Amino acid sequence: MIKAMMHDGNEIEIEVQGEGPNLLLPVNPHPIEGPQADAMLSWGADPALGRSLIEGLSDAFRVIAFDYEGHVLSAAKPDTLTPANIAMDLLSIANAAEAGQFAYYGYSWLALSGMQLALRTPRLSALVMGGFPPVGGPYKEMLRVTTATHEMSRSTQQVPEITSKAADEFDWSKVEVTMSEAQTRQFVTLYQELQGFNDRAAQSGISCPRLCFAGTADKIDYGKRWGDVQVNIAGPLLDRREEIEAFGWDVALLEGLDHTQAMQAASVMPILRPWLISKLNGHY
Repeated sequence: MIKAMMHDGNEIEIEVQGEGPNLLLPVNPHPIEGPQADAMLSWGADPALGRSLIEGLSDAFRVIAFDYEGHVLSAAKPDTLTPANIAMDLLSIANAAEAGQFAYYGYSWLALSGMQLALRTPRLSALVMGGFPPVGGPYKEMLRVTTATHEMSRSTQQVPEITSKAADEFDWSKVEVTMSEAQTRQFVTLYQELQGFNDRAAQSGISCPRLCFAGTADKIDYGKRWGDVQVNIAGPLLDRREEIEAFGWDVALLEGLDHTQAMQAASVMPILRPWLISKLNGHY
């Protein structure tokens, strides 16, 4: 098993499968089991999502899989989960896997992390952002959500998980998934760092082929406990599609799908696989 050192001195495990162009895939290679798997199935998520994506891509690509989300939850980085440090971590993973040039696919906050990576290295051969728009991103709204969640973690220790597993069909007033103060604060740190980020102006700094996608129903209402914040992921892709395409992005919309539905392998693979094949032929 390959391991890479992260910016805070903790290590992350990496699984490499397949041959072909390198593809960094921040997913859990191991299916989730037990009560957590049952809970995920109950709201339409696949406990084996990472494994499904790896198996669907590793015949055409050298898939470099690593559970970065699981890593930051198990080894929280409350003061250091910044865009620059995330990009440093991703480059460390690529180096450990001996991937000089590589593509990247991430979903939700891992998608915005991919764009931050693209702005910091010329090594990206392609970038795919799912579930987070490259222009018009909800950075202010996500700071409000993460700040409210952090406050809840300080007072009760019973707070909903706010990672890419969030789904708009949740009754957010009743969800009880424990996250620690340190776990929630690291996401506050991330979105605080992004408050001055101009994603429109940043587009000139991205030169590799790029694709973004989201479900047309990807609009999350977080409810009273979060100050009635609405995070509209689909809006920018629907309302500003021509502008985003003019910046060089290929745009795909998944009709009627919400945040959770649009991240499942059955939804992602028909878009992701052929696009990557078309862009990465011969790029290693």
